[in-house]
Amino acid sequence: MRRNIVHVGSGQLTYEIREIVEVANELADLGVPITWENIGDPIAKGETLPAWIKEIIADLVTEDESYGYVATRGVATTQQFLADCVNKRGGTQITRNDIVFFNGLGDAVAKIFGFLKREARVIGPSPAYSTHSSAEAAHSGYNHLTYELDPENGWLPDLEDIENKVKYNDAIAGILIINPDNPTGAVYPREVLEKIVDIARRYRIFVICDEIYSHIVYEDDATVHLSEVIGEVPGMALRGISKEYPWPGGRCGWIEVFNQDSYPMFRQYIQSIVNAKMLEVCSTSLPQHSIPRVMGDDRYMGHLKERRNMFSARADEAYDALKNVKGISVIKPKGAFYMSVLFDEGSLNDHQSLPIENETVRRTIEKKVQGVQVDKRFVYYLLAATGICVVPLTGFCCNRKGFRVTLLETDNEKRAWTFKTISQSIEAYLAS
Repeated sequence: MRRNIVHVGSGQLTYEIREIVEVANELADLGVPITWENIGDPIAKGETLPAWIKEIIADLVTEDESYGYVATRGVATTQQFLADCVNKRGGTQITRNDIVFFNGLGDAVAKIFGFLKREARVIGPSPAYSTHSSAEAAHSGYNHLTYELDPENGWLPDLEDIENKVKYNDAIAGILIINPDNPTGAVYPREVLEKIVDIARRYRIFVICDEIYSHIVYEDDATVHLSEVIGEVPGMALRGISKEYPWPGGRCGWIEVFNQDSYPMFRQYIQSIVNAKMLEVCSTSLPQHSIPRVMGDDRYMGHLKERRNMFSARADEAYDALKNVKGISVIKPKGAFYMSVLFDEGSLNDHQSLPIENETVRRTIEKKVQGVQVDKRFVYYLLAATGICVVPLTGFCCNRKGFRVTLLETDNEKRAWTFKTISQSIEAYLAS
């Protein structure tokens, strides 16, 4: 072609969580039964919505307004309901116009980074969540900027690392927090969030906090929402229903914007995001209409508590299955529904393998492990030998070697088999 039509950041659009599916499907075609531990979809792993939530949604399907456009920012009554929820926490107060809906947080993230000035960077955690890291890198055309999460400190952010990088790189315009964290399951205490906000305040930058798992925190007082600590700093929290109802296929997320009226440049930036949404007209109507009815129902808090307890018990189960395996370290999650496993420094090499009975499968995977990161090599052999599909930690914009597993399997026997098989496979792999 006479003109180069490829965006400068196109090479940064990677998503290991989904990319490994192609490899798994190829092995499935060769007869390998796959156990999907790569993606955070509760429905795919057997969880079902409570009947009362389904009834609310079913009733909405019969209502004509569920089929029409809504306002660009969202359904007014739902915006007000969510703004009231924020304001009841105390902290920074917002209006309904500070709530903006999107077709899932993937849509929100694409616009948050896509309409940021290219030279303005947002620093995020490492390990990173691929949607954020890829979108931020793609908007700039450079590798994503990261600060370290410290496994020796429960995967909490290295605050000194954040401050040094912000201080000495004036291209950094924002700090990204994921709380509870994906992929580690870490939960940030109030004092950690306050210190990150203080860094943003002193260097005059904004804060983004992905709170999609905010109601999956195993201890009630373990953390707070961004609205409770943001003070006068500009920022936004990202929320949704995909992990809470759970309804990931509903593609319904929103941002809560703080202090935009105090900062004209930040207000203009948020308005550009709203204007981009305006070109699409609006986000999907039905899930928005459901939020006040579902979240305002007296049964909703009990629903959240039941799920928190369920994932907390599974975190204990996963941790107990892996904690004594030599050559790795695990930190028990405190929220969300993931756990990251770290291999000890130097324990992996490019000669290790697992026995694979099917000769065609063995030859296929041996071709794929050539030149890949050593933790990805383990993940590929685990997939070929056992059918268990996890995600390498280096796929999360991270130099540490390990993998992420979910806590979503609803079949108790299969879940126990999965953790036991992973444990045995690590031992066999490291001994090979």
